[in-house]
Amino acid sequence: MAAAQGRLSDGAGGMDEAKDTEKDRREADTAPLPFRAAVEALEAARLRPQIEVEPTPPPKRLAPYAHALEAAVVDGDEDLADGRLVLLHDPAGHDAWQGTFRLVTLVRAELEPEMAADPLLPEVCWSWLTGALQTRGLTYGEPSGTVTRASSHYFGGLSARPAASQIEIRASWTPREGLGGVPDTAAHLASWCDLLAQVAGLPPAGPGDASVVTLPQRRGPQSR
Repeated sequence: MAAAQGRLSDGAGGMDEAKDTEKDRREADTAPLPFRAAVEALEAARLRPQIEVEPTPPPKRLAPYAHALEAAVVDGDEDLADGRLVLLHDPAGHDAWQGTFRLVTLVRAELEPEMAADPLLPEVCWSWLTGALQTRGLTYGEPSGTVTRASSHYFGGLSARPAASQIEIRASWTPREGLGGVPDTAAHLASWCDLLAQVAGLPPAGPGDASVVTLPQRRGPQSR
C-alpha cells in the first residue's frame, strides 16, 4: 500500500500555526499531571526506524486536553502509509469512554483495486488494530471505528491515470489507566505503529509482532 494523499498536514499556516503551537505548550504546562505524564511517555517512545512521527496541532473541542501525532511509514523518499493518533483527556471522566483517556486514530494507504474488492478486507484491517493491541498485552475498552475503502477511476483528460483504491481505518478506544491514573501511552503508540506497518505491507519488526500476517507489497509507493 502507498500513502493515499501524502502527509496528513502540509505545514501550511505559517504564523497562525506557530501561535497555536505556543498556546498548546502553555496549556500543556498547566494540564493535569496524568495527562502530562501520558504525553511525556508518547514523546519518549522508541519506534521502528521506518516510521517517522511528529507532533501536529490537536483538535480543540473533543476534550479539555488533547495531544496529537502524525506519522508516515517511509521507505527512502517514499511514503507507504500515513496516519494520525490523538490522545484525549477529560479529568471528570466521560460516559462514552468509560474512563478519563481516549485514543483516536486515522490510518490510510492505497492498494491495488482488485485487493480493494476482497469482501473480507474490512474485517482483516480491523483485526490488525485489535491484534496489534493484544500482541503487546494491552487492555482497553469501548473500541469503535470504521474501515472504509474507496476507488477512483479516471476519464477524459485524466484517463491515462491508473485506477486507484484507498483503505482508511478510523478508530478509537479507551486505554486502561495504570498507576496514578496514567495509561501506558508508549505501548499504545507502539501498537499503533505496528498497525501502520501492517497497512504499509512491512514485515513484522520482531517475533512478538507476528500475530497478524501482512498483505504482500502492492502498488509502488508514492513520492512524498
